[in-house]
This record gives sequence, C-alpha cells and structure tokens, in this order.
Amino acid sequence: MRETPDDLHRLQALLDASLSRSTAHLRSIISSERTLTAEQLTRVLTGMCTLALSTVTAKGEPRISGVDGHFLHGKWHFGTARGAAKARHLAARPAVSAAHMRGEDLGVFTHGTAEVLNPHRGEPAADWPDLLAYFRDFYGDDAFDWDNDVVFYRLHPQWMAVFAPDLAKLGGKADEA
Repeated sequence: MRETPDDLHRLQALLDASLSRSTAHLRSIISSERTLTAEQLTRVLTGMCTLALSTVTAKGEPRISGVDGHFLHGKWHFGTARGAAKARHLAARPAVSAAHMRGEDLGVFTHGTAEVLNPHRGEPAADWPDLLAYFRDFYGDDAFDWDNDVVFYRLHPQWMAVFAPDLAKLGGKADEA
C-alpha cells in the first residue's frame, strides 16, 4: 500500500460523495454492505490491474481498450504507446472512464480526466521520477524506451464506485486493514 493518510482520506471522501450522488438504482446495487472502504480498496488493488478504458474520438464516438492499470495514491495510472489511437484521443479530449472487474466479485468504476505524466519533450509531472522508478521496477528497466515509446497518465477521478458483494472472495486482502 503506497497511500498516505491524506490519500486515503481523499479517496474515502470521493467514494462517499460519488455514491451519495448516484441514482437510486445504482445505490440499490452498491450499498454499504456491498462496497469497500478506501483502505480496503487499496489493499485489493495491488500490482497491475487490467482496466477497460473508454476514450472518445474526434467524431464523438466511444472507444474502449485495455490498459495496464496501477492504483497508486488512490488514483489509476496507466500507459500506452505514444502513437496509439487512445493517446491521440486523450491529447484532444482527456475525459475518460475506466472499469476494473474481477468476475462478479469486484467492480471498480471511475470517471475523470487523464493527466499526461511524461509529455514528449515537455515538463514531466513533479512525481514522475518516483512513478518511473515504480514502473521500471514493475516492467523492467529495458522494457521500453521510456522517453520515446510510452506515455503514462494519471486518472484524476471525479466519480468512483466500488462493487464488492463478498469480501471473503477477494482473498482476505481487504480485511487485513
């Protein structure tokens, strides 16, 4: 778990606010008995989690693709090839939706805005050196030409909901708090 107490507080506030302003239908599915706290969520979302990421084309058409998601400091981080269609979409329209699902045991749904962490020939995010060290450790130092091949993003969530009907099915990780 890489989250600070402030990260956990912000994430819990986001989870609570998101659910409170959701529809009655969604609240009937994701109740307090079928969700996770921020601390539990950060214990479950470790390592790489496959995300279904939705972007929008210039014509306003939705596109969905898979990315490696890393949940760090209460936010999703993901990368793609600099020349990928999703990179072009995000450069022009950074609003995204992402979902991470593990069968019927876990669903994490997020809407927000993607921030480029390592712009090509631009000023990287202040925490990029720490994130780059994490990604190099995870993927290997020589996995990519880190400056030219890949672009990484942080999804700043404006809405996030978690469906987890049975904590026991998540392997006990959520209960280790």
